[in-house]
Amino acid sequence: MVQNYNYSSKKVQEKVPVSDPKISTVQKQRWNRKNKGKDYTNGSVTVEAAMAIPIFLFAILCIVYILEIQSIRFSVSAAAQHAGKLAAEQIPIVSVLNPIKLKADIVNVVGAERLDRSIIDGGSAGIHCFTSYYDTGDEVIHIYVNYRVRLPFPQHMHVGQKIRQEIEIKAWTGYPHNGLDGEDDSIVYIADTGSVYHTNYQCSALHVQIQFVPQSALSGYRNESGGRYYACEHCVHGSTMSGVYIADYGTKYHNSLNCSSLKRSIRSVKKSQAGGRRACSKCAN
Repeated sequence: MVQNYNYSSKKVQEKVPVSDPKISTVQKQRWNRKNKGKDYTNGSVTVEAAMAIPIFLFAILCIVYILEIQSIRFSVSAAAQHAGKLAAEQIPIVSVLNPIKLKADIVNVVGAERLDRSIIDGGSAGIHCFTSYYDTGDEVIHIYVNYRVRLPFPQHMHVGQKIRQEIEIKAWTGYPHNGLDGEDDSIVYIADTGSVYHTNYQCSALHVQIQFVPQSALSGYRNESGGRYYACEHCVHGSTMSGVYIADYGTKYHNSLNCSSLKRSIRSVKKSQAGGRRACSKCAN
């Protein structure tokens, strides 16, 4: 075997003669890797890194699942409140809660496609409201929405979390006629300048019926109470015009249709707040 030596910077590099048949191909490759060191790069990874990366990715996945679960809870809660209001409207007609319709309303509000793409086990079919009921004693609708969400584990492990959301809604059955404090809180209608209250908003005595009459014929007109008409202190100054305005239930005649006495402000109040007004003889008897 012939060996050549090359001395450079006090470092001896042993060159392998390629033509030597006694050196195998594997030995040549080892010598080349040892001497050149440019065509091959040694890789390494620590045990800590090998363990930390999967744990980090799993933690990120768990955070994503938590956010998705919260999003589902908010959506289902809002949908259940909407469905509960619809049920509260129907209770006075049919005093039984229909869990099937309740579920259909919830799915319709959230969206069947949204639920089917979510992590709810079974999608829209995985939502159940069978334990919901209407309590006729306190007239409250008790809504219970049950479903199960999948957790980030292999599907064959069947790992999940059951969720139960509860909502209570008062049925729209109203309150006793005499109110909670024993007073008569029925709604009546009054005019700011009137002396009576009305139970019917369409009462003819509540709305001003105005007509235009000639001044020469005014003395022959009477109001609904049989009284005569006198000059309005707001719009009649001096002599009257050729025609005047009168109201069926008024006591004054007017020169101007825009007179404030011809305008009536009507508002609804509780009967106990009518301010001592007497009942209208036309609609409150």
